[in-house]
Amino acid sequence: MIDVGLVPQVPLPAVDPYRLLLDEVGAFVYTTDSEGRFTYANQLVLDLLGPNLRLEDVYGKSFTDFVDIGGDDKLRETDRRVLRDGETIAREEDNHIHATGETRTYWSVKKPLRDNDGNIVGLIGISHDITEKKRLEDKLRQQKELLDVVLDNVDALVYMKGANRRFLYANRHLAEVFGQPIEHIIGRLDSELMPKDVADAFWEKDQHILATGQRYTGEESLVDNQGRQRHYWSVVVPWAGAGGMPALIGLVTDITELHQLQEELQRQIRTDSLTGIANRRSFFEHAESEFARSRRHRLPLSLIAIDIDHFKRINDRYGHPMGDRVLRDFAGCAAHALREEDVCARTGGEEFCILLPETDLKHAVAIAERIRLATAACRPCPEHPELAITASFGIAALEERTPSFDILFSRADHALYTAKQQGRNRCCHQHMDGSPAPVRMANP
Repeated sequence: MIDVGLVPQVPLPAVDPYRLLLDEVGAFVYTTDSEGRFTYANQLVLDLLGPNLRLEDVYGKSFTDFVDIGGDDKLRETDRRVLRDGETIAREEDNHIHATGETRTYWSVKKPLRDNDGNIVGLIGISHDITEKKRLEDKLRQQKELLDVVLDNVDALVYMKGANRRFLYANRHLAEVFGQPIEHIIGRLDSELMPKDVADAFWEKDQHILATGQRYTGEESLVDNQGRQRHYWSVVVPWAGAGGMPALIGLVTDITELHQLQEELQRQIRTDSLTGIANRRSFFEHAESEFARSRRHRLPLSLIAIDIDHFKRINDRYGHPMGDRVLRDFAGCAAHALREEDVCARTGGEEFCILLPETDLKHAVAIAERIRLATAACRPCPEHPELAITASFGIAALEERTPSFDILFSRADHALYTAKQQGRNRCCHQHMDGSPAPVRMANP
């Protein structure tokens, strides 16, 4: 309880030690009576209310004689609650100062003053000017809001992670990838938001960045919350952090569409646009690699060279669109007879090659014969039931003395030539010594 008798009712002498003390506390200190009229104000209050004011100049006057609090009330509602209900109130207040024409913000604590019988006879107020602090907070808040808008609209995942593996910041795009609200991400471990093996792999990289202080750039892959494989380009930089606590800032750009475009371009580069199978360039690149692997590991390898019989006649009689359909149908017949590891390619206009890894000559001949029979049974156009397609096949297998893939290809090509010389619609194979061997045909 504050004894009202201690509250000065007349101006204190300039040498009063209590007044000197209150003038030096660095806060605005004042007291009022029950009507809100000043009974005391320290020097900070006097300087605020007007130039060269003395205590006797404000004594008995109301706060609103010097300060605009808004509206016509002589007392703030908070002052009424203190004087009427005896509440102690701490809150932020804005005051428009008449003397300076500016608005200042204060953090004020107001308590009731009571007499010896406990009756409320006034209030004591202690205020701290927080105007600059408030302006700085408002500026920082505005900057943060602006930064959040920018980072949420940057087409990238942006995050900050502490050295304890916990997220300190996440933008909207990262939250969408995790399928979590931002507030559920902040403060959580990376291993709580990603599969543990993925999080551990990222963390191993993060630790290296923190230890070396060097930025990281590279491509990452991540499965999103819908189970889709996404590809990202990551830039991660170390940051000293507030108070020197190390952290990481990551800027991760989704390059999935670019990745898919690159894959599609690579597919187009390596694929025949008409039939959808490998083209000549990609076939020979793969064949050279497979030939070297087979030689190194002493594995069987076979090659089939194929020509569609009398293809020019088909184009001349039925037109090029029908010729295109014949090529596509043949590619389909071949695909049904092959394994996933086998490679079928269109190497010329009506020329095809099939590479059969880990396949000896006997099995290669059987595969060629299956494709030959399927081709002969194919009718590419119901409007022209008389149109049948046949093909000739030349087969060669890797032998111990085969020095290069070019030689293997040449042997298969010579066997194909033999098949065409012998009447087409048949299979022939050739050994290293150059001797051709026709294959007995079923229903040629």
